[in-house]
Amino acid sequence: MKAIFDTVSYKASKMVTNEYSTSFSLATKMLGKSIRQDIYNIYGFVRFADEIVDSFHDYDKVFLFHDFEKQLNDALVNKLSLNPILNAFQETVHRYDISRENIQAFMKSMKQDLTKKAYTTQEEYENYIYGSADVVGLMCLQVFVKGDKTKYNELKDAAMKLGSAFQKVNFLRDLKEDYESLERSYFPNADLKSLDESSKNEIIAEIEKDFREGYIGIQSLPIEGKLGVFTAYRYYKQLLVKIKNTPAPKIKSTRIRISNSKKIELLTRSYVKYQLNLL
Repeated sequence: MKAIFDTVSYKASKMVTNEYSTSFSLATKMLGKSIRQDIYNIYGFVRFADEIVDSFHDYDKVFLFHDFEKQLNDALVNKLSLNPILNAFQETVHRYDISRENIQAFMKSMKQDLTKKAYTTQEEYENYIYGSADVVGLMCLQVFVKGDKTKYNELKDAAMKLGSAFQKVNFLRDLKEDYESLERSYFPNADLKSLDESSKNEIIAEIEKDFREGYIGIQSLPIEGKLGVFTAYRYYKQLLVKIKNTPAPKIKSTRIRISNSKKIELLTRSYVKYQLNLL
C-alpha cells in the first residue's frame, strides 16, 4: 500500500529535521499538528539540496545535484518518488499548490553554490537570498495559510523579509566555514579578509530592519503557525544579539552558537508570550 510508503517518507523528513537542526526542530514542534508534517517535508527537501552543494566534497556534486533535480521534477509530475524525502515533499507541494516558480528559484540559488564563490553586487546578493531563503519562507507560508490566496498575498512580503533575516544571520554565523572551507563570500559590501566592526554593524543593521518588517507578519499568521514561527524568530534574534556582541575578527574564527539550555529557555518564554497573547 502506498500509504505505508508515505508514512515512511514522512518519518524520513521528520528525522532529517531532528538530526540536522535542533532549533528548527523545536520551532516545528510548536506548530499545529495539522501542518507540522508538511513543514518537516519542506525542510527535508531544502536540507538535502543544501547538503549536496555544501558537504559532499568527495563526490561529484554537479552530477548529484542534477540527478536530485531530475528526481524532483519527476516527483512533481508523477506525484511519487522512490526518494522518500522527495516523495514527502511532492505530497506537500500538491496538497497546498506550492508555487513551482518558488521551487525553481530555490534550486537556481542552490545550483549557483556549485560554482559561484563571490557575490560582488547588491543585485547578485539579493537574487541569491531570494532563491535560497525568501522562497522557502513563501513555501512555508502557503502551508500556514492552507492555500488561502488572499491571506498569502497579505503576508508574503513579511515572510520574505523573515526568510532574508534568517539567511543573513546564517551567513554571519557560518562565516568561518563559508569563507575558509567553501571559499564563498556572500556580502557584496564587506571585505571578509579584514572584516571590521563597521562592516559587521552595517550588515547587522540591515538584518534588524528585516526582522522588524518580518515580525509584523508573524502577528497576523493563522494560529497554527504563529507560535512556531515566533519561536524561530526569537532564536534567530538571540543569535544575532550574540553575533553583535562578538568582535568581528572572532566571527571569522569560530561558529557562533546558542546553547541547548538557552534554546529551551527561548522556547519557554515564547510559549508564555503566546499564551498571554503578547506577540
